[in-house]
Amino acid sequence: MESMISVKGLTKAYASGFQALRNIDLDIHRGEIFALLGPNGAGKTTLINIICGIVRPTAGIILADGHDVVRDFRAARSRIGLVPQELSTDMFEKVRATVSFSRGLFGQPPDAARIEQVLRAVSLWDQRDAKIMTLSSGMKRRVMIAKALAHDPDILFLDEPTAGVDVELRRDMWAMVRGLRASGVTIILTTHYIEEAEEMADRVGVISKGEIILVEEKATLMRKLGKKQLRIQLLTPLSAIPTALARYPLELGGNGCELVYTFDTQGEGSGIAGLLRQLNDAGIGFRDLHSSESSLEDIFVSLVSARA
Repeated sequence: MESMISVKGLTKAYASGFQALRNIDLDIHRGEIFALLGPNGAGKTTLINIICGIVRPTAGIILADGHDVVRDFRAARSRIGLVPQELSTDMFEKVRATVSFSRGLFGQPPDAARIEQVLRAVSLWDQRDAKIMTLSSGMKRRVMIAKALAHDPDILFLDEPTAGVDVELRRDMWAMVRGLRASGVTIILTTHYIEEAEEMADRVGVISKGEIILVEEKATLMRKLGKKQLRIQLLTPLSAIPTALARYPLELGGNGCELVYTFDTQGEGSGIAGLLRQLNDAGIGFRDLHSSESSLEDIFVSLVSARA
């Protein structure tokens, strides 16, 4: 697939000796939603700021739509829209004026119709003449998105875009993100709401301690690292797992009232039918069955914990 962003051998070290990023290689495909996950301090924002030309790399090559972000900064940056984690805009300015100004910063000619289109897309048209200081935090976040979209970028970075946003606004934002992706915009997001990444992303990258430790299609990742569990509620408590069931990966829980069976989602068969037959043969009765599957959050926590 065509790469919209290509990062090769990226390293960032500061004068203090702290190494924020270590030998990052990453390709982000045109038209995808890519979720970058990692704990606080992992290097997510540093990586975004380098790709956007805000921070200079120590080493490595970064291309945005084929343009080197260091040697050809202006052309590369014109392809990129950035919604930063922190709200930073002139609070005394009016909504329409600040979005129009952002468009002009990137050399785009005035276009009142386009500004109206952007403001309507983020549900701000009714607030177009309001001063930013009078808006709620969720509406201010929408202003930041409108500013990032004003110059019609092909790449959009969303750094914790729904932080401090209520549930309704968050839902509206993700509907807008889907619409942008459908129009061909490549979207890179960081989020602490991992359920959002699970719902929205095409691919997932995990960064920990300045290193990319995994990049995978979301569906493939869930298949590879996900696991399913069957919880069997017993009629009579057990003090130990019977020898006849030793070949099954079982754990005893709930004060002996529950058997937990963990199985591979990629296996040819779950083995559940055989397990239930063995329980019947062993005279072990049960009253309820409950199955569950790993979430992306479970997978993320296990990956990061393994690197700790």
